[in-house]
Amino acid sequence: MVCALVLVQAGLLVGLASAWVLGLVRGESRLPGAAVFLVLFALGVAAVLVLGVRGLWAGRRWARSPVMTWQVLLVVMSVGWLGVELAPWATGVLVSALAVGVGLLLPSVVAVTAERPPA
Repeated sequence: MVCALVLVQAGLLVGLASAWVLGLVRGESRLPGAAVFLVLFALGVAAVLVLGVRGLWAGRRWARSPVMTWQVLLVVMSVGWLGVELAPWATGVLVSALAVGVGLLLPSVVAVTAERPPA
């Protein structure tokens, strides 16, 4: 479940990046430099999340750190968004981030991704 939710998050980031590129191409962006930064940032985070999922699936300990860091950032951002307006999408971001964060800390996930003795 954790890997699937993280892949959904990565897919949504790619979708956002695509929307920003479309806005740039159509000339709708008032700040093209910022839009380019957001596109690169979103694609970079999506790539890190995909690599993190691959690492988690392979039982690598390092993979929990970048995935958990992104979840913490999502919680902070969604709480800020919810402080301004109670939007369903912000609630979804919060629930998703909490589910992944708690999932990464489950004993079964920690056991699978714990350092293994050399074979």
